[in-house]
Amino acid sequence: MRQGCRQLAFAFVLAASLPFTALAWDRGEVERFATLPQGDHNPEGITADKHGKIYVTTFDVTKPAGTLGRLLVFDRHGDLDRALNVQNSSNLLLDLAFHPDTGALLVIDFGGQKVLKVNPHTGQSSVFTTIPKVDPDPTVGPGPNVLTFDKHGNVYISDSFQGIIWKTGPNGVPNGGPATAWVTSPLLKPNGVPPFGANGLAFNKKGDALFVANTANDQIVRIPVDAGKPGAPAVFVNSVNGADGLIIDHHDNLWICANQADEIVVLDKTGRVIAKLGDFNGLSHSGAPRGLLFPASLVRVGDWIYVTNLSLDLRLFGLAQTVDSQWAADVKRHTVSRLKAKIPPVRGLHD
Repeated sequence: MRQGCRQLAFAFVLAASLPFTALAWDRGEVERFATLPQGDHNPEGITADKHGKIYVTTFDVTKPAGTLGRLLVFDRHGDLDRALNVQNSSNLLLDLAFHPDTGALLVIDFGGQKVLKVNPHTGQSSVFTTIPKVDPDPTVGPGPNVLTFDKHGNVYISDSFQGIIWKTGPNGVPNGGPATAWVTSPLLKPNGVPPFGANGLAFNKKGDALFVANTANDQIVRIPVDAGKPGAPAVFVNSVNGADGLIIDHHDNLWICANQADEIVVLDKTGRVIAKLGDFNGLSHSGAPRGLLFPASLVRVGDWIYVTNLSLDLRLFGLAQTVDSQWAADVKRHTVSRLKAKIPPVRGLHD
């Protein structure tokens, strides 16, 4: 017995003396930024205006058909500034963004299969563009999800079901013309759970590549761009669990919502993971997520990254249970989180 204890003690001493070359990810601190009003559920899209106010849309699957979608605006402190019904919309709103040239607020109406131009003060809207059905499969319809812009103000829209990136001019219809299929690829179609293919979109700093998150396939797809024309899509990286919203910083690092891992994954421009931020830490007494729960979209404002906690129970769509389904079903107050836009040092990456 004594001999065994001596051997065990020696093993501990030996292990302590070996070089320590690996550490767990420093996941930073995630704090609650805002709580949605009682009765508003499933925040999904997020953007910010030039004053730093945060705009959030809801993908509220609990509401009956015919219910208008919601646009919530929060001030810098996370207090509700205003809550608007988006006119002529469905209850299933997704991404939104201010056009960099025209200043128009564009909102994706997933349920209506269109993009709306929305007055951010009144909620009045008009159709910016409509996404057509082109897939020959009668069971596959349009699934507009996320939008982004190139340096010329053209608008690009991911279609999660038909596997298409659509493009239209900066003014939509009629001046910008109808949406046209810019890229169609099997790599942009869904082949897994959650059943959304092409999702988050972002151009790199030079504008010669568009990166697309495929949620169902856990992949990031890279589309090369030359003089505005797309090349052949290719898988950039695999195994981002539920790759959803995506932004790119000025170093060309990709910040990706991994909605099935409850974290933000940061990749450098080679596809190497350099940070994993945030986690799910259960529910508060009021039924609000602590940390991240099914993070869907993100936006950077100054030194902060703001993230919507979609907290979506996929069983409401009649889909199979996922690891967070039961937690999402228990959520009573829906939230927006934030964390510092800082990539912690990783031992072994630069030393």
